[in-house]
Amino acid sequence: MIVFEHICLVFLWMLFCIQHSVFATAWWKQKMFILLGRSFRYYRFFYSFFAFLNLVLLLYFQFAINSPALWKVSGLLQLTSLATGLSGLVIMLSCIRKYFSVVTGIKAFAREKNQVAILQTGGLHKYTRHPLYFGTLVFIWSFFLLFPLVNNLIACGVISVYTLVGIHIEERKLINEFGESYKLYTRRVPRLIPRFPGRRHKLGQSFQETI
Repeated sequence: MIVFEHICLVFLWMLFCIQHSVFATAWWKQKMFILLGRSFRYYRFFYSFFAFLNLVLLLYFQFAINSPALWKVSGLLQLTSLATGLSGLVIMLSCIRKYFSVVTGIKAFAREKNQVAILQTGGLHKYTRHPLYFGTLVFIWSFFLLFPLVNNLIACGVISVYTLVGIHIEERKLINEFGESYKLYTRRVPRLIPRFPGRRHKLGQSFQETI
């Protein structure tokens, strides 16, 4: 029974990620635009709302599984995981706060005209092109190290693969949207792992661009 529940968890996480990606594609949005017409402006809001609802239900199922631990967590590992986990959470919340109205689609309810998209290169974006993804990965893997259960490992594994694939897709969209400006930005700032000013980065620079 436990094995079956973990197999279901893998399937549900994969389904969640695939659904999340498909509903965000230009092809699907074009279909929704034709179907919804002027009401399409609210698509992002309902897309985000149902994604959040599905995530809550998925996490409820995940934590309801009586999953075995892979090892016993030491005191040092607990402290380290808490420190890195809180750091990742702070990065996530900082990004979410900055893009909340855009990510959730709430701006569709505002009576202001559509604003031209601006390439974000300040703040955390000076160190990594995708700070939200970086913070998310740091947070979830820290959580796994703190609670090394099989169900948490499954979630971390699927989310990590989904994130790395999603970054490649998003990069293509950003190049199409911002053109040469984004290409120049990619030469200065690493894709995922932050690079801080003054840090020697010649060693491993090619590795940065692979992820």
